[in-house]
Amino acid sequence: MSRKYFGTDGVRGRVGEAPITPDFVMRLGYAAGKVLVASEHEALHGERPCVLIGKDTRVSGYMLESALEAGFTAAGVDVRLTGPLPTPGIAYLTRALRLQAGVVISASHNPYDDNGIKFFSAGGNKLPDDTELAIEAALDQPMQTVASNGLGKVKRLDDAAGRYIEFCKSTFPNAMDLRGLRIVVDCANGAGYHVAPPVFHELGADVIAIGNEPDGFNINHACGATHPETLAKAVRKHRADLGIALDGDGDRLMMVDAGGGIADGDRLIYAIARHRQETGQLKGGVVGTLMTNLGTETALRALGCDFRRARVGDRYVLEMLQEHGWQLGGETSGHVLCLDKHTTGDGIVSALQVLAALRGTGRSLAEVIQDCPVFPQVLINVRVARGFKLDGQAEILGAVEAVEAELAGGGRVVLRASGTEPLIRVMVEGRDEAQVNRCAERIAEAVRSAAGA
Repeated sequence: MSRKYFGTDGVRGRVGEAPITPDFVMRLGYAAGKVLVASEHEALHGERPCVLIGKDTRVSGYMLESALEAGFTAAGVDVRLTGPLPTPGIAYLTRALRLQAGVVISASHNPYDDNGIKFFSAGGNKLPDDTELAIEAALDQPMQTVASNGLGKVKRLDDAAGRYIEFCKSTFPNAMDLRGLRIVVDCANGAGYHVAPPVFHELGADVIAIGNEPDGFNINHACGATHPETLAKAVRKHRADLGIALDGDGDRLMMVDAGGGIADGDRLIYAIARHRQETGQLKGGVVGTLMTNLGTETALRALGCDFRRARVGDRYVLEMLQEHGWQLGGETSGHVLCLDKHTTGDGIVSALQVLAALRGTGRSLAEVIQDCPVFPQVLINVRVARGFKLDGQAEILGAVEAVEAELAGGGRVVLRASGTEPLIRVMVEGRDEAQVNRCAERIAEAVRSAAGA
């Protein structure tokens, strides 16, 4: 059964357009309340179920927060509000407070006029497909508000940011600190604006914060993990040792070395894996995705690390890690999972694992990742009408087959629909940059033609 509303990372879209409307989000809260707490009924011992709701800094968060509150309380579920807090902070607090679910109002790296809703289970994990399907099925049922004496209540969790800051710090080795390091931290004018700088400062670093003045509209705008060139300029300007960039909801990470060189998720995973392999701390292998650079796979295998590719989406990386009993994986885009530290991808926690590797070896970021090459890889996003399907498109299939024949086993082609936006992503990778560019454009043009773009 295909999902109607849920994409690879919850329900997402343009604010004011279906499904990101107040009425739908209220019904979504009600449906989720019914589904998510059903399995917890026996364990509650008669107490009212409770969920945690956090958000990023988008102006629409106020409206959607109120709609979710109405839906959950109508279903007889209590609500705790954190205000702006990174997505992984909600995952942590849901688990730490023994609540029945966590909800995040965010569109992650998207512009401010998009928003979305994503859920965490009681254990702090993203929901499996079957649970999302159950919520979608419940959405088709009419809302039946519980009796007044059974309505949920809403309270604010005043110490949410402080609790999360302490959790992040606890993932860094006790015997280490960050004294002597000057670090630029780009918070993307997002949910991490008031928690990320204190984490690194309290561990001893000299912190220069940028992208830490959200106004509801500037989230991800020319800053953060989606625009690491802004961080690179700031690192050079302030003569910092390195830079850390989060995205709008704090679950993605990019880093910049002292010279302004940008390290994406692939190379940061390599840095963590290398240190753990050298110190005997790496459990099993590493999981990437279909988009992970071939150079990263080559470098990891040179270290003796097993490497597997999952479908695109950190939820699928997580599933494969759990299947193999491994701990480390992630995506090129900056989702890095360290399951020995957290249940989900966390930009701050992942940055601390890279910093632990640097402190543990005495090397700089540039030195640690220099043995992880980046093979030429071109990604072209082709905007299409919502609902456009790749299946059965003979023109596109023919272009892919022709490109694969030209690469002759010396590269890769990945063609997929975005799970969060109306885009078809065309990725071609190989050893020859000119050939890769030519091949990617050939497939992209076939997509444009078939989609009428």
